[in-house]
Amino acid sequence: MGLAARFTVNKMRFDILTLFPEMFPGYLSQSILNKSINRGLVEIHVHNLRDWTTDRHQKMDDRPFGGGPGMILMVEPVVRCVREVQTMSDTPGQVILLTPQGQTWDQTKVEELAEAKTRYILLCGRYEGFDQRVIDILNPLEISIGDFVLNGGEVAAMVLVDSLVRMIPGVLGDEMSSWDDSFSRGNRLLEYPQYTRPREFEGREVPSTLLGGNHAAIERWRKQKSLENTRIRRSDLLPDDEKTDP
Repeated sequence: MGLAARFTVNKMRFDILTLFPEMFPGYLSQSILNKSINRGLVEIHVHNLRDWTTDRHQKMDDRPFGGGPGMILMVEPVVRCVREVQTMSDTPGQVILLTPQGQTWDQTKVEELAEAKTRYILLCGRYEGFDQRVIDILNPLEISIGDFVLNGGEVAAMVLVDSLVRMIPGVLGDEMSSWDDSFSRGNRLLEYPQYTRPREFEGREVPSTLLGGNHAAIERWRKQKSLENTRIRRSDLLPDDEKTDP
């Protein structure tokens, strides 16, 4: 069964809501993502949250009630922005708030969301985060890309775009790439080692199994190396029947 049969979505739309839209042109103009946009497989719109403010200073943040360090993003312009952006397409899409308090983003969630949705509205936080009423009113899917803190949600938004776009059939040169990658559906383990020319470099040679043309032997070698690599680096990913008692 080909990848196109596994992932039925053939186009995605992203609306990125940020205080710093100037961070995105360089990212969007490069490599696979840019080619996917030009081919009509991906549609990406970047919106400046300040365009939904109502004062001449375009104020987006204020001091937290109760005191404390930093500033909080205000509820009114954020909710106003999301609601208007939702009307810019036939489907309102999945609102995603990038926050250290969210569910950890992993390949399983990438695959689940790629199958369930075709439009994503990404809310990029800054400062000390959003007024809690943003979450209470919009009920977004809260996502974290890891247990660390960034200066803002823009880099995290790029991570989500990159990982989701790979799920669209036709985006990658080889449609099996996103199936066999580490953590992916075809291989929840870490990937096996890869080699290319030259056959020998500084006394290190490409494993002879990969040079013999025996596809069954190559497949066995790759599965074994994937298992070994996972056991050494990420034993938590091993299936129960492959785990050994400490």
